Amino acid sequence: MARWKALPEELDPQIGEFTRQLRRLVDQGGLSAAALADRTGYSRTSWERYLNGRLLAPRGAVVALAEVTGTSPVHLATLWELAERAWSRAESRQDRTMEQIRITRARAELGGPGGGTGTATADAPPVSPPSAEPPPGKRRVLFFLAGAVAVLVVLGTLFPLTGRGGGEGAGQAVDSPAPSATGAADLPPGVKCVGVGCTGKDAEAMGCGGDLVTTAGTATVGAATLEVRYSRTCGAAWGRITGAAPGDRVRVTADGETRWGAAVAGETYTYTPMVAVGRAGEAEACVSLASGRTGCTG
Repeated sequence: MARWKALPEELDPQIGEFTRQLRRLVDQGGLSAAALADRTGYSRTSWERYLNGRLLAPRGAVVALAEVTGTSPVHLATLWELAERAWSRAESRQDRTMEQIRITRARAELGGPGGGTGTATADAPPVSPPSAEPPPGKRRVLFFLAGAVAVLVVLGTLFPLTGRGGGEGAGQAVDSPAPSATGAADLPPGVKCVGVGCTGKDAEAMGCGGDLVTTAGTATVGAATLEVRYSRTCGAAWGRITGAAPGDRVRVTADGETRWGAAVAGETYTYTPMVAVGRAGEAEACVSLASGRTGCTG
């Protein structure tokens, strides 16, 4: 990890400074990717993303790196807070851009090819001279499309209010759009999904790890430690094994959903994608070791 890739040119200067400080600490500590994963509890893939500026490291990873390298976390915490604000601003700009694109497309659809000014509303389609009015069938189609857009707007407003946390709220987010449009403004900074919106996704990439995690269940199977990791904020859980060997597999199951993860050469730590849960006790993690031993958290 001594040779770093150039950081993306569009990266905010504060995020760039924070990332370069992380790189400096890794270089000074002589840490390999495998050593970082083993000693901090965050996977090698995640550290590669953090150190290449593709993902902002969560506070927990920063604290863990400071402990591993014998560095005071105070200065790093300050840089992280500045970088986190810059990252949130960048995501907000992207969300606004995507929202404007969706609005423009919806207006174009309602206006029809070669017609409309983009200002038609769901209540009143554009008025044309009597001789140019569309036939009844076409009018019904236009009204249907306008009504559908109005319903989507209402749903986009309601889901952020009902899709947070666990229990019934998580179930109401079944049809929610991508995490960036599911009320991320109501969640802690860096958290990008909630409930079923997290199912199948990486906990660290979605901001559900770090300080937001508790251990909901644990078991020792051979030389491996098996855990159910739970984030109440994200309404999700995942399975994790430490002390793993290549070929060891871990799975997590909750409410009929199962996700798998597998350890690869050079890693002693791996975890599964997330599954949505209403509370910590709903998920069970199981491991199948390359040696043939198996076990579950129970």
